[in-house]
Amino acid sequence: MTKVKACVVQESPVFFDREACLQKIEQLVKKYATEGCKLIVFPESFIPGYPRGFTFGTKIGSRDKAGRQLYAAYHQQALDLSGPDLKRLEALARTHQVYLIIGATEKDPQHASLYCSMLYISPLAGLLGVHRKIKPTGSERIIWSETGGESLISVQTKIGRLGGLICWENYMPLARMAMYQQGVEIYLAPTADARPAWVASMQHIALEGRCFVLACNQYFERSMYPTQYRALVEDDEEVMCRGGSVIISPMGEIMAGPLYDRCGALSAELDLDNIIPSRLDFDVTGHYNRPDIFKLDIQCFPKIIQEEELVKKMNA
Repeated sequence: MTKVKACVVQESPVFFDREACLQKIEQLVKKYATEGCKLIVFPESFIPGYPRGFTFGTKIGSRDKAGRQLYAAYHQQALDLSGPDLKRLEALARTHQVYLIIGATEKDPQHASLYCSMLYISPLAGLLGVHRKIKPTGSERIIWSETGGESLISVQTKIGRLGGLICWENYMPLARMAMYQQGVEIYLAPTADARPAWVASMQHIALEGRCFVLACNQYFERSMYPTQYRALVEDDEEVMCRGGSVIISPMGEIMAGPLYDRCGALSAELDLDNIIPSRLDFDVTGHYNRPDIFKLDIQCFPKIIQEEELVKKMNA
């Protein structure tokens, strides 16, 4: 398959409510699958919401009881991949024959830590892999743990090779190079950054990697928080995240978006046959590379996950 209709969903989650978020994902996937989309991307931490504006009761040298209770509430609503929620998302992908990229706050069933994760779900093989943020940004480090190089995955599927990074991980040059070295054709960048400069960064990545870039953000208003949490963000603007989702070609051209100031979705037909011509004059891991001068050494570098191999194991 060299052409695929892709969709980035710019919606607001049902904050701190995992079940309602899953129901909303089901409704949106049904809608956009009906429109012919085969790859559907959701924003960073769509389940159970990106906790914009929250401090979790922390300051240097101390944490308060209310902040700990808030963390416990957030932890309770996070996604546990060992539970039934993953089966539900896999069934959703299978039913509608779509590839799903789901941004989620994920909890490790073995301990109390949380991760900011991106799930790759196939209609043929179910969960292909999980990328967990290798470096949460700023005060995100209060609630999200970080992982090692094994998290820098890519997946080879029938619709192309998928890979990507979450939010400001995309400002880590060596993390991007890890994606390029794996031959990523469709680069996924769920984010919480709504600045206009983010679009320029995504265009840079498309030009640098000579790949399609799908950047997906939430649209979020302060009043969308449950009533009991609104006092925590009373000094913030009503529109807390304007969005800015965008789809970009391997030549850095904007194919759809950016979408600001409302919920919605963007879609575009990605023609993978356009990737090779774009690399005539620039191939970051090929003829424009200088391995005699520069070397990227990644600890615990993962292998490229092959959808076809997973399908064969399932059918064996």
